[in-house]
Amino acid sequence: MKRTWKETILRVIILLIGLVIAHFGVTLFLLVNLGTDPFNVLVQGIFRAMNQYLNWSFLTHGRVHIVISCLIIIILLFVDKTYIKIGTLLCMICGGPIIDFFNNILVIFFQQKHALWINLIILAAACAILAFGMTIVIKSDAGTGPNDLVAVVLSDKLQRKFSIVRICVDVTFVILGFLLGGSVGIGTIVCACLVGPVAGFFLPLNEKWISKLLISSTGNS
Repeated sequence: MKRTWKETILRVIILLIGLVIAHFGVTLFLLVNLGTDPFNVLVQGIFRAMNQYLNWSFLTHGRVHIVISCLIIIILLFVDKTYIKIGTLLCMICGGPIIDFFNNILVIFFQQKHALWINLIILAAACAILAFGMTIVIKSDAGTGPNDLVAVVLSDKLQRKFSIVRICVDVTFVILGFLLGGSVGIGTIVCACLVGPVAGFFLPLNEKWISKLLISSTGNS
């Protein structure tokens, strides 16, 4: 059934709300400085490997991140193009600026050193916030981030729980990235093990309120 422009706009707004929440979690995750997220371990590993063997001066982590994201999208276009939507592009365009925005606000709190146990609590909260926002993005059904797409597509195609598939995908990213020279910290391990299960918990909850909101706002029955 074709969506109306009103429903499409509402889904994009819901996606953007989820994107802001998710990247608030990402900012917290990065600021505790206990490692990076699994996808960026892979990006970092590929970036370092390319620098070691190719030594191209124009290479940066950000540019490699964009290239890998685009490659994932291109590959998934051949698998099933229905997964690639306007929100996928929004996630690529808006993610960085949102992180920069929150970083400028939160960096003041992180200027002073905190005990490890405080950083671990912040890290766990960051993973929960990231998972919550990410599931809003997924359930908006307007698209999702390139790295999340891998878990979404595999979960649907293999008919397996998203939480389990997400852990497998994240662990794979970490292993490949580490073998290529990426840095892995305690935060990376926590993120790889925690985000999937927390997202699995939030998915049905967010699906309920998003469905109700769409039905009440668009008049669908």
